[in-house]
Order: sequence, then structure tokens, then C-alpha cells
Amino acid sequence: MPSYQDFLKIARERQEKRKASTGGVVFTRHAEYKMKQYGLSVQRVKTVMRNPKRREEGIAKDTIAVMQPVSTRRKDDKETWSQEIWVMFVQVKNKKSVKSKVESQNIENGSSGGVRVISAWRYPGVSPAGNPIPAEILREIEDGSIFEIEGIIG
Repeated sequence: MPSYQDFLKIARERQEKRKASTGGVVFTRHAEYKMKQYGLSVQRVKTVMRNPKRREEGIAKDTIAVMQPVSTRRKDDKETWSQEIWVMFVQVKNKKSVKSKVESQNIENGSSGGVRVISAWRYPGVSPAGNPIPAEILREIEDGSIFEIEGIIG
């Protein structure tokens, strides 16, 4: 039976592999489950994060929630849509020491570290500004179960 240190080493290697394959974005198991449930791809979630229509402070501590309509149409010179995609994420700061000029410039620009996607969901209709997170997601956040990544609480 492997020791705890061996387990951690394997888990960290698995996280690095996943991080590299998704371009520096780490998805919690909860986010992966919700993406599968709502039919969202990794690319679609990254697109929502890159070009949000609306950005709000997330309900969990230090999180950001962004929204993008699934498709828009013009009606009387007004943009309307019938469904939204929401992504809640947290920016993870890089804990490594700064060794080069390029890395220090990246830190100043805020591009160091990575992003941990906590949850993603579809919202039917147009969500009201201020509280876009469904009650089901809020309950799971309060339980603390969505912060698990590969069995390690982060």
C-alpha cells in the first residue's frame, strides 16, 4: 500500500497533467460533473470566462461569476436571449519564487498562477442582476464538497 506522501505525489502529477491539457485551468470534480450535466465543453467554459457579457462577485469567498448568453438575437434594436451560461471560478496565485524578469512582469500584470473553475451551469431565461447562482449550487458550496480536486480539499 502506498504511503500518504506517494499518494500526494501521484495526485499532484495528475493535477499538473490536467492543468497542462486545459491551458492552465483546473476544474473541480463538481465543475466537471456540472459541465457534463449541462452539456458544456471545456472550450465553451473557457470562452465564457474570456468574453463574459456580465461579471459579478461570486457567492463563495474570493470567487468571480461570469455569464454569457447561449445565443442572442436583435428585437427592436435590443439584444435578447433565452438561456445563459454561468461560470464561477477563483484565481489561484502562483506560490513559486520569481526568478526571471519575464515572470516578474507577468506577476505585475496579474497573469501568474492559474484559474480553478468551481462550477458551471446553464440558467434558463435571463437571470436577475445580483444573485445569479441557483439555490442548488449555493447548497453545494455551503457543504464544501465542490472544492475537492482529485480527492484533496483545496
